[in-house]
Amino acid sequence: MTDGTRTYWDTRHRERDDLASGGHIGLDRPGNEIFYAQRLGELLTLIGDLSSPVAPLFVLDAGCGKGHFARALVRCGHRVDAFDTSTEAISHARAEGGGPRYALASLDEWRSPWLYDVVLCVDVLFHVLDDAEWSAGLRNLASLVRITGRLIVTDEDTHEPTPRGDYILHRPTDAYRRELEPLGLSHTLFRPYGFRENRVGFHVFTRIR
Repeated sequence: MTDGTRTYWDTRHRERDDLASGGHIGLDRPGNEIFYAQRLGELLTLIGDLSSPVAPLFVLDAGCGKGHFARALVRCGHRVDAFDTSTEAISHARAEGGGPRYALASLDEWRSPWLYDVVLCVDVLFHVLDDAEWSAGLRNLASLVRITGRLIVTDEDTHEPTPRGDYILHRPTDAYRRELEPLGLSHTLFRPYGFRENRVGFHVFTRIR
């Protein structure tokens, strides 16, 4: 990650509230409340029924921002590790508490002594503009998923690279498949957010070997 990108995110997390900083900067507070609630509902539909009170899921929230989803998943009974590259975001998340274990790291740096049932990366990868950095981060996240576990990343379901503004590059679904299928993960589902004009959704990859 470049210094300019890191500065952008630290500034955004410092100057915007807990939802807009990691949500949709074009929405007002009520709009972002709905946006977060809708995404969380879809996430729980995808992973919530895999847990039980006596066997909670181990979840990694990669690029967690200020920890909104991480805290919600802990409230649902999951055990959550979470990290972000922004010191501002992690400082806020730690101050909020709520159960997740927070750390400062980039997507390609995170290491863990255990594998996860679910690795999440929500609205992060399409902000990584450099292809080599994107690939390294995605492959590292894939290495953290246990057999039959899921890697859930968000992007558009598109056939060609689509830049939007200065900090967004949506990559084709086939680009994700090319990176992940040789690593033993199969693309099993795409579920769009279904929120207003937003074309982004959840790509679910399941480790089959």
